[in-house]
Amino acid sequence: MKNQAKSACAKAVQFAEITKNLIRKGNILRVKKCLSVAEQLLATGNTETKNVISNIYVFSVSTFMEMHNCSIANLFPQSLRKEYIAQVNASGV
Repeated sequence: MKNQAKSACAKAVQFAEITKNLIRKGNILRVKKCLSVAEQLLATGNTETKNVISNIYVFSVSTFMEMHNCSIANLFPQSLRKEYIAQVNASGV
């Protein structure tokens, strides 16, 4: 079980890095595809998958987008945007 959680976390980190690299390159169509895949995982995944997507992927990508002044509202699908807003509200920012 511990190895599976580590693997899921590592995969979420890698997926976030891929998405951030695509943002750097300006490949918005592929960024939207990645965000769509993350949205689907958030909607249909098991509890572990949902936690990894919201706590690792959304946090990493949204932090990167904020630092680079990307418009989150335009890119994030609805469920990912809700996760982002929940994180911002929880942090007290």
